[in-house]
Amino acid sequence: MSDPVAPARHNESAGLLPAVQSLLTIVIAAIFIITFCVQPFRIPSESMEPTLLVGDFLLVDKQVQGFDESAGVLPAASIQRGQIVVFHYPVNPSMHLIKRVVGLPGDHLRLREGHVFIDGRRLDEPYAFYSASQPDSFRDNFPRLDRPDPEIDARWWVRLHTLIDHEELVIPAGDYFVLGDNRNDSEDSRYWGFVPRSAIEGTPMVIYFSLEPRGEATVAEAPGTGAGLRLLDAVLEFARWSRTLQRVQ
Repeated sequence: MSDPVAPARHNESAGLLPAVQSLLTIVIAAIFIITFCVQPFRIPSESMEPTLLVGDFLLVDKQVQGFDESAGVLPAASIQRGQIVVFHYPVNPSMHLIKRVVGLPGDHLRLREGHVFIDGRRLDEPYAFYSASQPDSFRDNFPRLDRPDPEIDARWWVRLHTLIDHEELVIPAGDYFVLGDNRNDSEDSRYWGFVPRSAIEGTPMVIYFSLEPRGEATVAEAPGTGAGLRLLDAVLEFARWSRTLQRVQ
């Protein structure tokens, strides 16, 4: 008598294999996209307000990374002045920061009363925001060498003295000077130095979702039975729908 279980096992294994293959295909595709094309990031601080708000979730185009152009695969895009970039924090490369590029290699840069001058000409910056704050001679009139700011990185303070020409900062080859759009509330190149080209991960393309910060606190306070429903309610209540699918500029 034939074994009635054998065909069932065969059919089960035959159906499982395509499912595993499909899952592996999805995983490999996701890894490729995250590694080489786009990656999600979340805005954690106020330094880029009002362009980017705390709680914005971004898709970042990673094709600005420095791939080997001789291989003919995904050549690195050039970095432009005024471009927002995501990069490895030079002081702690395990962290990612997001700022706007204002100084390119070879530029002579200075700030006067908070405004950026490149090679003696004031830069037009419609994105710059100056929140109410006390005057700060180091922050607003950079570079200042008469006294260090308490927040400045010590290594950057030493290097800064070697890069000044006629009260202007000379940006070396391969380096970029970045600032937050929220100029009076941003820890940026003024305090820790340049961003090397190799540290730049990508440029944000779009805000794919945005959540009010207080919404995140509500979500964290939703333990116990029904937490999933409370999570959904919090997301729906505090989602900033007007920012969804907004281009980043």
